[in-house]
Amino acid sequence: MWAGLALLWSCSPETPREPGVVVVVQEQQPAWVRNFNPLNPTGGARWPTRSGIYEPMAIYNSATGKWVSWLASSFEYADDVTVRAQLRQDVKWSDGTPFTAADVAFTFELVLRRAELDLGGMGRFVEGVEALGTHEVVVHLDHPYSPGLADIMHQPIVPAHVWKDIDDPLKFANEDPVGTGPFTEVRVFRPQLFELGRNPHYWQDVAIEAMRFPAVGSNDQVTLSLLEGEVDWAGAFVPAIDRIYADRDPEHNRYWFPLVGEMIFLYANTTRPPFDDVRVRKAISSAIDRSLVVKIAMYDYTQPANAVGMSDVYSDWIDLQVAGDSDWITFDTARAAALLDEAGLKMGPNGLRQTPDGEPLQIELSAITGWSDWVRASQVIARNLGEVGLDVRMRSYDFGAWFDALGRGDFQLTLGWSASGPTPFPLYQGLMSQRAVRPMGEPATSNWHRYGSAEMEALLVQFEATTDRTTQGLLASEMQRLFVAEAPAIPLFPSPSWGEFRTEFIEGFPSAADPYARLSPNHFPDPLLVMTRLRPAQ
Repeated sequence: MWAGLALLWSCSPETPREPGVVVVVQEQQPAWVRNFNPLNPTGGARWPTRSGIYEPMAIYNSATGKWVSWLASSFEYADDVTVRAQLRQDVKWSDGTPFTAADVAFTFELVLRRAELDLGGMGRFVEGVEALGTHEVVVHLDHPYSPGLADIMHQPIVPAHVWKDIDDPLKFANEDPVGTGPFTEVRVFRPQLFELGRNPHYWQDVAIEAMRFPAVGSNDQVTLSLLEGEVDWAGAFVPAIDRIYADRDPEHNRYWFPLVGEMIFLYANTTRPPFDDVRVRKAISSAIDRSLVVKIAMYDYTQPANAVGMSDVYSDWIDLQVAGDSDWITFDTARAAALLDEAGLKMGPNGLRQTPDGEPLQIELSAITGWSDWVRASQVIARNLGEVGLDVRMRSYDFGAWFDALGRGDFQLTLGWSASGPTPFPLYQGLMSQRAVRPMGEPATSNWHRYGSAEMEALLVQFEATTDRTTQGLLASEMQRLFVAEAPAIPLFPSPSWGEFRTEFIEGFPSAADPYARLSPNHFPDPLLVMTRLRPAQ
């Protein structure tokens, strides 16, 4: 395997490394398309468009549980329906134009006017944004919405003087970006490699000169590039990482995989029978041997999911009684078979389940080409489901095709990540909110499985209206009870926050010894916290 990968890697164009250049692998793509549109809803913009070229007003640092001021020097809820932010006065766009409140107001007006650009869903609660002078912004809500602070403060801001002339911001590739972030200058762009140089007008001191991005198409290629010492920072699954990576060069090769990533779910498209039946979803869950999935696919880097679908990032919110009071999360093939029988999916003469009409039941489990951990997890799950008579066939897609189909609801079963934030609100909103349900064929940024619960919606509305932590905790417990009862999606395991780094050329990465931020480059907008701390090795 390694010989073949080495040949593939050696075919990629090489550019000599200059001092202060960080080589990063975050996206897994066989070739690059030049797109730096931070408002792109399809996921087609190159990393780090939303967390390196463009910046938000503030960053919620999930590693510390604290907010970090960014383009805003300060911000607050002035009252239940008003957020005020004071902007930094020393910020310029990368073309030298001053950054002002007009840019913030323009950005919000644009995304509120074009719903498809509103990746944070602010149109649900933001009435309008007002620029007061050059460095103060007021966001007016149309109703109290406590979780909205993260959506507001994490919105990437674009320059009004550039974007006001864009006819269709949805299709705009933004090949030569103008941003406020630390790395804005496209120094190289080829199909197999691109490089971003430092913003000449950046408002912070940054020690790194540039970031380089080689195109790699799979986890195996990422592993090889790490072994060859060609990558300084990555956020990928690497099998047996101590043996094959860290122990090969203990002085320089490091990693950190805390369980503060999103929960990974098996999503069943609830618009398609038989997945609209809660008994079928719970049967599928009961048929899955999560311990085997974690061992075979995840190399025991993680642990089987709890019944409420929360990762360790929400440890203070988990209702332990609810989390431990569910049988459909436990591996039990007899129970799974009984639930399938009860739902009318009887075993046919060929040993496979049939629909209630007696038709063969074939299920496609979608996977992402090159995501070796998810591919193996899907293989284990398909075999598990086969043991209870479900004819499940795995099919792999390139990431772009998979993500497009996921958003449009064009799937039956697939693994997927979940929403996260300072509270469990975005998690359950993404899993069960009626307002998050989009018609089939219309792109959705969450709730890909199209499941809406009126009871959950009522709890979410109550949560929105309060900032009291005790009240929010009680509501979160009720959300957990409802999730366990309705099983809208099937929790598998909390995703490790994948992060690998090498210190031969670059230093300053977060780690278990210095957890100032998440190491993983996979969580927007956290990488900004890391980029601005990196420095050439001494």
